[in-house]
Amino acid sequence: METQMLRDIIKESIREVLREERLSLFLALIPVVSDKEIREIEAKFASPLQYAPEEFTDMTDWIKA
Repeated sequence: METQMLRDIIKESIREVLREERLSLFLALIPVVSDKEIREIEAKFASPLQYAPEEFTDMTDWIKA
């Protein structure tokens, strides 16, 4: 019984570390954008509030572990 409990603790710890590392990688891959670039993007594409809800794709399930 103790062996299984230890195994479960180790598995959960590894899952947590992998989640943290995946988030770190995700954040590292997001490029830095200057204020000027942000203004250009906003001028070209407008505000998300101006888009219809059906134009969006909910990607939440794609990253859930």
